[in-house]
Amino acid sequence: MEIKIDARGLSCPKPVIETKKALDGLNEGNIITIVDNAVARDNVSKFAKSKKLHYSVTESNGYYEISIFKGSYAESVEEMVQKRPDLSNLVIFIGSEHFGKGSEELGATLMKSYLYALSEHEPYPKTVILVNSGVKLSTVNTNTIDYLKKLVEFGTEVISCGACLDYYNLKEFLMVGEVSNMYAIVEKMAEANNTITL
Repeated sequence: MEIKIDARGLSCPKPVIETKKALDGLNEGNIITIVDNAVARDNVSKFAKSKKLHYSVTESNGYYEISIFKGSYAESVEEMVQKRPDLSNLVIFIGSEHFGKGSEELGATLMKSYLYALSEHEPYPKTVILVNSGVKLSTVNTNTIDYLKKLVEFGTEVISCGACLDYYNLKEFLMVGEVSNMYAIVEKMAEANNTITL
């Protein structure tokens, strides 16, 4: 069975949500999601990969078609995040480049110290989510990049909100982790045993 989803013109995270709905209702077959921008293409592809489903991407006339196979058509693929035994099922949700309220200068220093301490503390969190100005920690803030990279090396998933990167014009400056969407962020938080919000 083959189902086509025309997600052209839909804003993030609607292409992923529509793809998920179609996959949930399909026991076996092929879902083809059509999108008109690279961000949607990447988000749908990452969703398929996170579900360990075989997928392929083709481009035609300026549009992208992501074919996702389920059931006997599906093949296991390597997980997007390589988990280590010492990871906890914990999400760290960072919504600002500063730690706490008050002095931004002090807040920047505290955030640097926090991420350093986090990179030295076991068990490491499963996921670090960066939203709003928090995405500056994975892009232009050179004081925090190395600590986030260290967490990634230990197996922690670091994801930055794509809409936030676009808002601050920082997508091309991403230095660590992956670009994600709000649906994936909701999933990560829902699956975690605990979420710490900064």
